[in-house]
This record gives sequence, C-alpha cells and structure tokens, in this order.
Amino acid sequence: MAATREEVRRRLTEDGVDYILAQYVDVHGTPRCKGVPVRAFDQLLDGSAGFAGGAVWGMGQGPHDHDLIAVPDLDSYTPVPWETGVARLACDITVDGQPWACCPRTILRRAAEELAREGYLLMVGVEAEHFLVTRRPDGTIAPFDPDGVDTMAKACYDFKSLAGSMGYLRAVLGYLDALGWEPYASDHEDANAQYEINWKYADAVTSADRHTFYKMLTSQVAKRFGAIATHMPKPFSKLTGSGCHFHVSLWDVAGRRNLFLDEGDARGLGLSALAYQFLAGMMEHARALAALVAPTVNDYKRLSVGEFLTGSTSGFTWTPAFISYGDNNRTHMFRVPEAGRFECRIVSGAVNPYLGMAGVIAAGLDGIRRKLDPGPPSAGKNMYALSLDEVKGGGPGLVPQSLPEALDAFEADPVIRGALGPALAAEFLRVKRQEWVRYHNTVSQWEIDHYLALF
Repeated sequence: MAATREEVRRRLTEDGVDYILAQYVDVHGTPRCKGVPVRAFDQLLDGSAGFAGGAVWGMGQGPHDHDLIAVPDLDSYTPVPWETGVARLACDITVDGQPWACCPRTILRRAAEELAREGYLLMVGVEAEHFLVTRRPDGTIAPFDPDGVDTMAKACYDFKSLAGSMGYLRAVLGYLDALGWEPYASDHEDANAQYEINWKYADAVTSADRHTFYKMLTSQVAKRFGAIATHMPKPFSKLTGSGCHFHVSLWDVAGRRNLFLDEGDARGLGLSALAYQFLAGMMEHARALAALVAPTVNDYKRLSVGEFLTGSTSGFTWTPAFISYGDNNRTHMFRVPEAGRFECRIVSGAVNPYLGMAGVIAAGLDGIRRKLDPGPPSAGKNMYALSLDEVKGGGPGLVPQSLPEALDAFEADPVIRGALGPALAAEFLRVKRQEWVRYHNTVSQWEIDHYLALF
C-alpha cells in the first residue's frame, strides 16, 4: 500500500528530519532539488515547490512558461544518511495541475503502468561503476590514488588498489545497508580508481530512484576523502569506461514469481519463452535504445569497435561491440549470468535511469506482443575477435559508433521514440543534437597536437 501523509509525517519526526529535499531529474538524469523546512511539509505536498523549467535542461519550457511543480512520491521517502536531519522525496512534475510530458520519472511510471496492465512487473538491478578522481591545479584530472599504488595495468580486484579507498567503500556500503537496500558486494574495477558497489534489484521505478540517490550519495561521501566521484562514462582515454549494466527480469505484478525463469530451457540458459521474446525485442531495438542508455558524446569513446575494443591499458574495454547474446560471456551486449535474468551491458554511467528503463520496457513489450525470437545463443565465442568483415557479411548488428548515429536510430524507431512520448522525444533529440554540435565545434588538444605543424 502507498504511504500516507501521516505515515511520512511520523517518519520525519522519528528520524529527526528538519530539512526535506524535493528532488526530480532533468533530461540528463541530473538530480534537481529544492530544500524545504520540515514545518512546510504539508505545503510541499500541496504544491509549493515550483521550478523555472527554462532554467533546466530538457524540460520542454522557456523563460515564459508556468512553473514546474514537484509532486512528492511518498513511497520514495529516503533519509539522507550522510547529513543528519535531512530526507529526500523523489518527485514527479506537473504544470497547472497536469502531469508534465517532459518529466522522466513520469515517463517511467507510465511505462511501468502499461506493463502492469499486461500482467508484468519489471525488476532491475544496476551495476553502477564509477571513478574516484582528483582535480589538478591546471584543471586536468587524475585517478584518486592516496597510497600511490593504484597503477597496475590490470588493476581489477587488486587488494592494495582497493585498500586506499576502503574507507570510502565501507562508508557507502554502510549507508546503503542502513537504507535497507541490501548491498552485497564492492570491488575495485578494471580501471585505476574505478569502483562498483552492488545492491539488491527492485522494481524499475524504485531502482531508478535509488540509482539517482546513489549518485547523490557517492558525490558527497567522496568529498570526505578528498576525491570527486564521477559516473562519467570515459574520463580517461586509455582506461576502461564506466557502465551501469541493467540486469532485468519480468515478474508477476505482485512481485512473487520470476516469469523469466525456466530451468527446463532447451537452450540451456534457464530462460522462459517470455524472456526470449523480451530479449528479442531489446535486440530488435538495440541501436535506437543506445541513444537512451548511452546518451552522451563521451559514451561512444567507451563503445568504439575495432582496435579500441582491446585498446585500454588492461587489454579489454569490457563493453559490447555487437548486438548479440549468449551465456555468461561479457563480450556480448546481452549476457545471461544465471537462470531467470539477463544483463544489458551497453548501458553507461551517464544513463538517465528513468528514460533507459522506459526504453527497455517499450522494446521488451514489443518483443512480447510480436512474439519475436532472438535466435540461438552464441556460446563460448569471443565477440571481440569478430572482424568487421564478418559483421558486414551478415553477422550480428553493430552498436552505434557515435551519438549522432544513435540519435538517428532513435528518431527512426517509433517504438523507442514512443517510449518517451512526442513531447519528450522531440526535446531529447533537440538537446542531444545540440550537445553534439557544441562538442563538434570545440577544438581539442588532439587536433592541435596532430594538425598544427602538419600543414
């Protein structure tokens, strides 16, 4: 049952809260907030938190438009563990009393409601990789390495590299545990100063709310240790980038039975016919979906094919190049690590989780409704060894290689575009094409280094 006003008021008192963050996200998934004193709690619920939409990316407003009103979802109540006396309420946006078509959280809620009408609940677990970095006096960044030992080419799981940031990791894990998220692992990832913390899956809206809050949390905890936490996909050219892999499964609407699980699966992966249809839908729409789950210029430096698949310092980028699926094989775009779920590995640290998960629902539902089949799994094959000639000869599809390529695929795909609705789809394309133009018209140091004396 949904939380009531009085239940949340009681929790505010019990938790000693005097300050509430009314928080929503813009088109990038960036948290936007107003701080509300607890004595104004009722005013907040009645619509007092107004925002100028033209001051925020991708909300579909100009300076002349009526206020965005943040309407708290009481079920999202979250004590802020790093700051005594503060709580967060995730909000949906309305304008003039009506749901706002450019609100990412509203888009996901509507997608989840459509899925529920079909009898399904999407469960999502996220693997939120991120870097800890420091900023030098000249403005450049470096991996955070307080002990001066996180320098290995293959730093993944290295104890000494992890030990330097153990205080940070333990603090984050402790906070997640206190929040009831059931964290179960943390590790040093493939790149220097790159980390991942895992917590239990939940329904899509809850997982998107938690992922958003997690980014807020990491940014604040890292400060205590003299670091900057960044979920930027590729902050260092020669190091592996940061993903935010989605692990997905469909359950009954009560959340009691995993409908993707089939121990008798003839293909040997433990997936049901429903799971294969959902997977096939995601593969069918993968190139358009890339625009939502890898939505920045920087993403496509993480997703480059050819020599760059093995061009990181560690020897591998651990990112998919081709639209393929298989068993517990990290070179596929879709990996099946165990029966009853699969992982989408193209998702990046820059994903707006609300839009990414809405796209997943749209693609998967299309696969179910059309009874699509993904074909046989590719087991035991190193997809990084696949040549581009093999792809051109009828092999698996290729992941988009630039943001404009992904945006073109998104614009041409009515299913994925429809996941956002006409207003937000148009706004998303406008903001993202503008992002590309600004990037493309910036002269980089690489250009100076290569062209200045060449001509």
